[in-house]
Amino acid sequence: MKELVFVGLGLNDEKGISLNGLEEAKTADRIFIELYTNLLPDFSLSNLQKLVGKQIQVLSRRHLEEENGRVVLDAAQDGKVVFLIPGDPFIATTHVTLRIEASKCRIPTRVIHGASIISAIIGSSGLHNYKFGKTVTVPFLENFSETPYSVIAQNRHLGLHTLCLLDLKAEEERFLTIREALIQLMGIEEKKGMGMVTVDSLAIGLARAGSRNPTLKADFVGALLGFDFGAPPMSLIFPGKLHFMEAEALIWFAGAPAKIRSLIT
Repeated sequence: MKELVFVGLGLNDEKGISLNGLEEAKTADRIFIELYTNLLPDFSLSNLQKLVGKQIQVLSRRHLEEENGRVVLDAAQDGKVVFLIPGDPFIATTHVTLRIEASKCRIPTRVIHGASIISAIIGSSGLHNYKFGKTVTVPFLENFSETPYSVIAQNRHLGLHTLCLLDLKAEEERFLTIREALIQLMGIEEKKGMGMVTVDSLAIGLARAGSRNPTLKADFVGALLGFDFGAPPMSLIFPGKLHFMEAEALIWFAGAPAKIRSLIT
């Protein structure tokens, strides 16, 4: 019976797959995986293959974007296919496109969700999830855009927090760092002068969410520029209006300076 099942792998290693996801993989005729939309710091393909008892074919960006996932769709015409994806399957819009194409080919699809950086960084920081505005990605400098700064400004105008995902090219082992993102945003600040990202702006950085040794640090941008977050992947939050409980969470969970209590509104 033809079927395509999208399975999230979570955030750090092969153990992030759910029991449901593992069972789906064990009963699949073919298994594919992509590892370019996000970095799983401690992931082992060989260990995952031992867990599921089957070979897993690694797909590149070319397979999914340039060739429109044809290798996956063709396999799903002949039996059950499981597609393994870092994080939660549809955070990357590439995979939404593939599911649409599967529907057009009358291939039934199902989803087994996994932990996402979006929920992980919000939960780790202690900020209230309903106070987040639009999420934005800070790109590499060669793809420079002022959009991240504009989104931060729009959200802050509404009193909302901004989650900034930092660009990565896992296949090239390139990962934008928190320091690089801050410098880029401060460059836009010099031009715009709106006071959104200055050395005195509060920000929260998180590296390696979901691992055994994540690094979470809240401080003013001037201090974060010199803070060592260690290895990638990394993300940033620029808070909007802080509730007193959010401020306490940042102090106790993220080592924020006690003077952020003065920012409570």
